Amino acid sequence: MADEYEQSAEFIDVMIAPSWEGTSPALAEALRGVSGPIVDVGAGGGHGTRVIAAAVADAEILAVEPSPGLRSVLLARVSESAELRDRVTVLPEGLLEAELPDRLGAVVAMSVIGHFDPAGRRQIWALLAERLLPGGQAVLNLLPPTQAMAVPDSRFTDVRLGRRRYEGWGRAEPAGPDRLTWHMTYRTYHDDRLVGELQVDYAWWVLDGQRLKEELSEHGLVASRTGPEELGMYVIDRGGA
Repeated sequence: MADEYEQSAEFIDVMIAPSWEGTSPALAEALRGVSGPIVDVGAGGGHGTRVIAAAVADAEILAVEPSPGLRSVLLARVSESAELRDRVTVLPEGLLEAELPDRLGAVVAMSVIGHFDPAGRRQIWALLAERLLPGGQAVLNLLPPTQAMAVPDSRFTDVRLGRRRYEGWGRAEPAGPDRLTWHMTYRTYHDDRLVGELQVDYAWWVLDGQRLKEELSEHGLVASRTGPEELGMYVIDRGGA
């Protein structure tokens, strides 16, 4: 599996940190009442893993992260936390290749579903239908845009660490009827002098709420909105069946 974050991994964790300020409370609320084991899909550096651990006391967590660069941050974060190191297992494979328990209390897939093409999504829905415990659920979000459309270049983050400042810019263009190519630029400034610039491209499969519900219904699953509207979060379960 190609690692799309091979070049940009050093920037990802610090640049996504601000977004978790709003996401963390909503995710914790969505996980109220679930049990382990819990799979954290595309765990990255572990921001979501920490939220899951705090929200679901004593649950076993399997943090799935195939990118070596992002996984190195995740392993360090787990290792340095007494709360996490005995509960979190870090798996280096992708979700569909990982060895997971036969029964799962919850699956969390935040800001990651666009990495899976339609065939991959069908495999995920089948996995949920087969392995979720009674009362279990999945939580995911759909990032904008949810249609294949052009997105103008804009700055999405600006982080200062010591004398250095890190900017993240992104624009997108359609690469098919339900696919985007994101063109990302990461700039590093030292005392406000540009000292580094990295440009990388990411493939992203778009998905809107209506299609999500249609795909899930084929597997006996239902999706309902949760959290603030702008987060695009859904809870997936068997709908009381």
